[in-house]
Amino acid sequence: MRELIDCHIHTHCCGHATGTVEQVVGAAVFAGLTGIVLTEHLPLPSDLDPGRAVSPSEEDFAAYAVSVQAIAKRVKGLDLVLGAEADWLPGREEYASSIRRFALDSGVRVILGSVHFLDGWAFDDPTQVESWETRDVDAVWNRYFQVWGDAARSGAFDVMCHPDLVKKFGHRPSFDPRDLYLEAADAAREGGVLIEVSTAGLRRSVAELYPGPGLLKAFAAAGVPATVGSDAHSPADVGRDIDLAYEALACAGYRQVGFPRGEGEVRWLDL
Repeated sequence: MRELIDCHIHTHCCGHATGTVEQVVGAAVFAGLTGIVLTEHLPLPSDLDPGRAVSPSEEDFAAYAVSVQAIAKRVKGLDLVLGAEADWLPGREEYASSIRRFALDSGVRVILGSVHFLDGWAFDDPTQVESWETRDVDAVWNRYFQVWGDAARSGAFDVMCHPDLVKKFGHRPSFDPRDLYLEAADAAREGGVLIEVSTAGLRRSVAELYPGPGLLKAFAAAGVPATVGSDAHSPADVGRDIDLAYEALACAGYRQVGFPRGEGEVRWLDL
């Protein structure tokens, strides 16, 4: 029987999700998952999140990490790993270094890298979606993949999540993005990161996995290993559509999916 995993899950700790650690773990067990990585957002700089609406304080994250580690010791039949998601902020590379140190000191074993901000603009924030109307979509796509490539090569992350998040609201470039995809694949290979196939895009306006077929095939051709995640922000979404992520990986040419456990350890599961 095929093992199902989910390596990108949030809890109420981040301020914009629901469900306690216990509820999320219960949902994973109910869904028949054999392994999960809890990946709460790491604290953002205060100027980007002054009200702690999208990321916890350092104190709250540290308390959350302790609770995850305690539950991991007593849960049965589920491989539970403490992870975290960290933003790559262009021009603020020192933040990535400091937040990685904080994460590791908190016991985090797997760090997901993400790009949500382009020069201070949270391009995937539903409350800022109207900003797209004043932007050059082609320029945004080019800038996004430039920043994404820098993040992938940085050495700050173990996994790069939702790789083509820039398409979230359905905005597509006027040009063929194939060259951007090849550059992203080269960056991931050079950075030694896994990429995530995220099912969250199926629940967004774009109605497509992150990454889409073209980008996923570029990753496969470059030999970039992959993992999967739901980016669940509620217990109901834990493990959601992971079977579709597996199918997409197989169609792109992958034969295995990775379950990262930290310190370079990856458990490989057959598709």
